Amino acid sequence: MKHRPRKRFGQNFLTDQHVIHQIIGSIAPQAEQHIVEIGPGLGALTKHLLKKTQHLDVIEIDNDIVEHLKNFTQYPEQLHIHHCDVLKFDFATLQKKPLRIIGNLPYNISTPLCFHLLSYYNLIDDMTFMLQKEVVKRMTSLPSCKSYGRLSVMIQYYCAATKLFTVPPTAFEPQPKVDSAIIRLAPFQEKPFTAKDELQFSAVVKQAFAHPRKTLRNNLKDLLSDTQTLDVDLSLRPGVLSVEQYVKLANSLL
Repeated sequence: MKHRPRKRFGQNFLTDQHVIHQIIGSIAPQAEQHIVEIGPGLGALTKHLLKKTQHLDVIEIDNDIVEHLKNFTQYPEQLHIHHCDVLKFDFATLQKKPLRIIGNLPYNISTPLCFHLLSYYNLIDDMTFMLQKEVVKRMTSLPSCKSYGRLSVMIQYYCAATKLFTVPPTAFEPQPKVDSAIIRLAPFQEKPFTAKDELQFSAVVKQAFAHPRKTLRNNLKDLLSDTQTLDVDLSLRPGVLSVEQYVKLANSLL
């Protein structure tokens, strides 16, 4: 299929066969598992997944690619295509759980998509994604590092995050201007630290990093009261607190 990549969908198609096999090897799909592929594109990973799984769900927004995928298998019941915007997709509607989610994620939606997926963490076994290398760095970054921020805290609250390997621009067509990386996110069965109210926790983290150069006291002033006793030094900047400290802070603000 000849398909002109569409910038509005952030399309960069994976073409390097070595990288493709490396990704499939990292995922190690099994026949009985429920695999969900986000943004299958021209099917670089899809065709290999279909050889190893009994049922594959794919989520694709591009009309032309959806038509292309319909001819990808002689067993229509094996491939279930969801023609929609993944940012609006309800993963709870998928029948078989838990889910193993994979994808070469468009750079322009990678962060909001990861936040969307975190809301379904209890349905997910693991997620293996190709992302911009800098985004993977942010996800795995530790406190006091320049790249540590809201995404780091939220990902690491819900998941064990492991960078697997780097992928060069030459592995894609068209070639992006930056390196990519593969990351595995495995939601915790039991979180190391538990927020009493996860919506409150998310709101606190978001507000804390609204102005990273300001102190926590300045960023959280709308959430604070004079009578509260907190375990966290509010004169600190948001980038130095650990996930555990953010959980304690959110719990003490209830």
